[in-house]
Amino acid sequence: MQPIESIEAMRRQVRDWHVAGLTVGFVPTMGNLHGGHLSLVDEAMARSDRVVVSIFVNPAQFGPGEDYETYPRTRESDLALLEDRGVHCVFLPSVAAMYPEGGLLRTRVEVPAFNGMLCDLSRPGFFNGVALVVTKLFNIVRPDLAVFGLKDYQQFLVVQRLARDLDLPIEIIGAAVAREPDGLAMSSRNVYLGESERARAPVLYQTLCALADRLRAGNTDLAGLRREAMEALSAATMKPDYVEIRRAGDLGEPGPGDQDLVVAGAAYLGRARLIDNVRVNRPPID
Repeated sequence: MQPIESIEAMRRQVRDWHVAGLTVGFVPTMGNLHGGHLSLVDEAMARSDRVVVSIFVNPAQFGPGEDYETYPRTRESDLALLEDRGVHCVFLPSVAAMYPEGGLLRTRVEVPAFNGMLCDLSRPGFFNGVALVVTKLFNIVRPDLAVFGLKDYQQFLVVQRLARDLDLPIEIIGAAVAREPDGLAMSSRNVYLGESERARAPVLYQTLCALADRLRAGNTDLAGLRREAMEALSAATMKPDYVEIRRAGDLGEPGPGDQDLVVAGAAYLGRARLIDNVRVNRPPID
């Protein structure tokens, strides 16, 4: 496995692979890798000849007071995990290389269709930071395909829309949510959970599943279902951020004829902000 820190060296390596007729898969990460990340790597390995994983803690997607400085950085163990998985190259750019102007970012990348909803309400500017760094990484790595986890469902749709709107020749693949045995979605920030908090954390997934089951059973009281779910999270001593029922394709408010839905939720538990979602194909409504 080859670690690369230079942008030009990364471009040169991928050019060589493409000249040789090899396809390149890409998995962007912020490191502190866990089984969820490795499932994305496995998906990329199955679909391409060569796989690049980036590790970059992106300051542009952290807001004031968030955990950029304390975000877990575990470079050596991350590299060992990726080497064991058979990854061909790890891209490890510095902040100075990615943002040579420092905080004076001269260009913004925005996907306005997903602003003002779900996670964007609690973390304004987060998805602009994601869109910027993903655009930069795509232009550096120039992969044939990129794999993103569906736990961050809104982020997946942002990246998918970005690639489509900018005519990027990259296939955007969504990989299923990787879960612990008790259902908790794997996340790098789960390390923030204390023992008692970890025991309660699966309630978010359980609550979303219960709401989804009621939608499948034909319940059409969306406001009532949201309210009951928020109350269930509060009863588990979580601080609910949101629970929403949206169209799966564009996160719009569902109409009576919309069947392909996503139930999405976020809640604070101690230092951790948990997010999760469940897809629902509800019966048609007359």
